[in-house]
Amino acid sequence: MTELPPTAAQTTADQPWPVRLLAQKIAAYVDRMSPVWIEGQIVQLNRRPGSGMSFLTLRDTESDASLPVSILSRILDRTEGLTEGARVVVHAKAVFWTRRGTLSMQADEIRQLGVGELLARIEHLKRILAAEGLFDADRKVPLPFLPAAVGLICGRNSKAEHDVVVNARQRWPAVQFEIRQVAVQGTACVPEVTAALAELDAHPDVDVIVVARGGGSVEDLLGFSNETLVRAAAACRTPVVSAIGHETDTPLLDLVADYRASTPTEAAKRIVPDLTRERANLVQARNRLHLAVTNRIDQAQLALNTIRSRPVLANPTSRIDDLDMRLAQLRNRTHQLTAHRIELATAELTHLVAQVTALSPAATLQRGYAVVHGPDGGVLTNPDAVQAGDRLRIRLAGGELAATARPVED
Repeated sequence: MTELPPTAAQTTADQPWPVRLLAQKIAAYVDRMSPVWIEGQIVQLNRRPGSGMSFLTLRDTESDASLPVSILSRILDRTEGLTEGARVVVHAKAVFWTRRGTLSMQADEIRQLGVGELLARIEHLKRILAAEGLFDADRKVPLPFLPAAVGLICGRNSKAEHDVVVNARQRWPAVQFEIRQVAVQGTACVPEVTAALAELDAHPDVDVIVVARGGGSVEDLLGFSNETLVRAAAACRTPVVSAIGHETDTPLLDLVADYRASTPTEAAKRIVPDLTRERANLVQARNRLHLAVTNRIDQAQLALNTIRSRPVLANPTSRIDDLDMRLAQLRNRTHQLTAHRIELATAELTHLVAQVTALSPAATLQRGYAVVHGPDGGVLTNPDAVQAGDRLRIRLAGGELAATARPVED
């Protein structure tokens, strides 16, 4: 058996170390390291009930560097209020796992120093943006009932994309998508998501934009609390739906978005209507409309029948007949009154004629009286006005006579 080089510097291409030997030497080197106090920020905390162990990821407060840490649950529970984002110091020893070739820290003590710098920065930015009014409700744009196309920003080949597309098409099969696959964590997240927002906002067919990503640690979701990205979302004229992580995850994009969906699946259910439900609603609306129109017609028919049943409409000529009868009665009364008045006037006229006739000179003459005219032609009323021998003219009813006046003998 060939003897292996004792040190790494003595290895060659012809005499290499096997992986197991290198792993063993790294493990032995790491094992010689003394325990160390480490300061950092908890960006992921995983408590595993029943296993007795808890796992957390400790992130450097200044740079993008992190280490996995394992700790007994009973030791972790001694520190109350320990959550993701907390700033802590940990007393731990480095351990190299030869089978996986990974390095982790085994902690035997942990102390909380205060609110984590990461969450503190996010909270500070949140207060600034809130003061500017970027989270105000009156800035929220209502989502369209049925968008012509849905803009989807998601990770490459991600489950979030699958959840949004599949669930949306189950509800409305004809829905169209404009999908932009981008980095959803890391240094490329902010510029790529921001560029995708601007592109989809300018797209003429996109009526709503969905930003979707699965769950993750605070560190994974940090890009969606970036000021540049948040302001880009606030500047969009197209409604933006934020579907980042799980319901408990609340990046700043959730606050500035026009609608916050707790999961990508909920976003899919919110951006398009349910075709089956809309068909059922349409049938119900049509039935209600038919019933309303039928009831209205029935009510109108009943009202018409009621009106037609009135005597004035049951026999429309009765009023005319009544008026005609009254007119005939008035005509008869007028005729009778006129005839009566004529009779009275005739009788009165006859009486007056009789009176006039009785009092007229001709009637007097008819009764044997005569009118004597003197020589001068005047009517004589006194015999003294006549001299003997005067020529007199006597007017009788049947004519005139001439006479000569002479004294009357006794």
